[in-house]
Amino acid sequence: METALRWIVLVPLCGAAANGLLVRHLPRRAAGLLACGTVAVSFALSVRVFMRLLALEPAERLLTDTLATWLAMGKLSIDIGFTIDPLGAVMALVVSGVGLLIHIYSLGYMARDEGFTRFFAYLNLFIFAMLMLVLGENLVMLFVGWEGVGLCSYLLISFWFNDEANAAAGKKAFIVNRIGDFGFLLGMLVIGTTLLPHMSPGEGVFSFGTMAAHAPLLAPAATLIGLLLFFGATGKSAQIPLYIWLPDAMAGPTPVSALIHAATMVTAGVYMIARLHFIYVLTPTALLVVAIVGAVTALYAATIALTQNDIKKVLAYSTVSQLGYMMLACGVGAFTAGIFHLMTHAFFKALLFLGSGSVIHAMSNEQDMRLMGGLRRRMPLTWPTFMVGTVALAGIFPFAGFFSKDEILWRAFDGGGIWLWLLGFLGAGLTAFYMMRLVSLTFFGTNRASEAVKHHIHESPATMTVPLVILAVLSLTGGWIGIPHFMGGANHFERWLEPVFHPEVVVADAQGGLGTVQAIEQGALGETAAAVAIGAHVVRDATGSAHHVGAEVMEWTLASASLAWALLGLCLGWWVYGKRQAIAARLQSLAGGLPYRVLLNKYYVDEAYEATLVKPGYALSEKVLWKSVDVGLIDGLLVNGSAIAVAVVSSILRLFQNGMLRFYVYVFSTGVLAFILYFTLSA
Repeated sequence: METALRWIVLVPLCGAAANGLLVRHLPRRAAGLLACGTVAVSFALSVRVFMRLLALEPAERLLTDTLATWLAMGKLSIDIGFTIDPLGAVMALVVSGVGLLIHIYSLGYMARDEGFTRFFAYLNLFIFAMLMLVLGENLVMLFVGWEGVGLCSYLLISFWFNDEANAAAGKKAFIVNRIGDFGFLLGMLVIGTTLLPHMSPGEGVFSFGTMAAHAPLLAPAATLIGLLLFFGATGKSAQIPLYIWLPDAMAGPTPVSALIHAATMVTAGVYMIARLHFIYVLTPTALLVVAIVGAVTALYAATIALTQNDIKKVLAYSTVSQLGYMMLACGVGAFTAGIFHLMTHAFFKALLFLGSGSVIHAMSNEQDMRLMGGLRRRMPLTWPTFMVGTVALAGIFPFAGFFSKDEILWRAFDGGGIWLWLLGFLGAGLTAFYMMRLVSLTFFGTNRASEAVKHHIHESPATMTVPLVILAVLSLTGGWIGIPHFMGGANHFERWLEPVFHPEVVVADAQGGLGTVQAIEQGALGETAAAVAIGAHVVRDATGSAHHVGAEVMEWTLASASLAWALLGLCLGWWVYGKRQAIAARLQSLAGGLPYRVLLNKYYVDEAYEATLVKPGYALSEKVLWKSVDVGLIDGLLVNGSAIAVAVVSSILRLFQNGMLRFYVYVFSTGVLAFILYFTLSA
């Protein structure tokens, strides 16, 4: 038992409780230091546990910490406990490490905010929920963390709740996530009902270890479970069709945006699918759906990001797109590649959001890039670090994004087919283009702000710039632990996660491979038979290792094409928005401006939801649920009707309880006469 696990999770909760209870009494500096200190303790403990895992043999890298039995009823048993393996260690380090940098940054960004202490209480609570999600020993604990991050995102997105738009954005995020959570709950229900008859007393039905050990029993329902859980993931990880809340979530303070986009809030869906990979490898249908939705989302969101003018919304749609890449990786069975991109994305997306916060801070809260420009001379630390994040996100060698995104594109080509690869490939070029557009409009040219704003432009304080520098270093070097074999690297990241994903064998043929996975599910191929069946095909374990003749040549070809495509996107972005802005105007007016307006208005999806779901929902609520059910049935018939019925009955009964002795004598005499008359007639 590793008792440090509980403290990794609970220490930030203690910080949240202290700041929340002493919100009116704790000095601001003490509140900020307390919040940062608790996350620092979690990070230090995570590093310690990581070192312990590293010292163990790969097959033994699993530590647990059980606090108590939560529920024990018949065969149903659920523990309050935590567990960590190589996957959990990656997630814990990302959450606590990146979370700590965002906490430190917030000391400067929120320094003058009236809700300073409340903000840090929420931020600590957010970290607690994230760590609960990634270190929970079973699916129920994961779901508690899942709901916790949903609650915290609502509290933080609508942190400035006096602004109606902020409050509405928080509600939108909360409601859309609840829609997805319904699918998650149904998926859990199917898992429970499928496994419970086969459980022994005391065996945790939702424990990840138990579910993995009994995975074959889940095979008949694996497709249903996989699709239901993935529906939950589309809400949390902002995939089609439930992505609409994430861009509006930019209403909260910028450190919140960084925490939501970089840590485990939006990547929770990716983590959940990777954690339950032993179910997904049983269902090629669910995997195919995950891959298609991920690839389409990656390209779809990238096209929207091309035209957005709010600096944070460009980054928000970029996150939706990058989450699509992670889903694509999971959908083709390359779970390691998905988690690898999750980690590198945390570095450079946190850097970009915090960099945008530094820009907004300097521009007196201005977020419209059309009113920026020329900031590179006035912000000597924000500008180069932001450029590092841009290049990393674009996937330029040797920055972190190159290795993780290239790995996904290769796996998509190898295991998913040409169309999935093409969608990802097109999205990668668009990513480079819109990020260079953002950089050109923000940091180059002349400043287009008012004179009052220009006067206040300045570099951010050290509490904000130091995290930027650290994240820039990670954005450059973070991918080096996953240098692939074809480039001469050892791919340490893949080896690290191998014990988590290794037991399952995924077999793929050259045209896509998902059908062969089904063969395993049906028992047509055992592991030995699968190895025999290699032939001219590909055998790939769930970590994504692929080996066949000519693979290295293809990997070099795809990597070169991906790099050239990204460089072309950067150059075009710079040329159009940095050098020849007249071209940008002509592009906007192309075909009467219709394509531009469609992208600018996000394909009118929000308007479509408003017309088909929200307004009918309001009408249904007003005319049926409110006036008929609430006012008519509940208030009118049940509440007021029952009160009237009681009043009538009591009025009648009151006639017989009037306190008049003469009336009682009359009634008594009448009763006696009736009694005598009855027996007389009966006789």
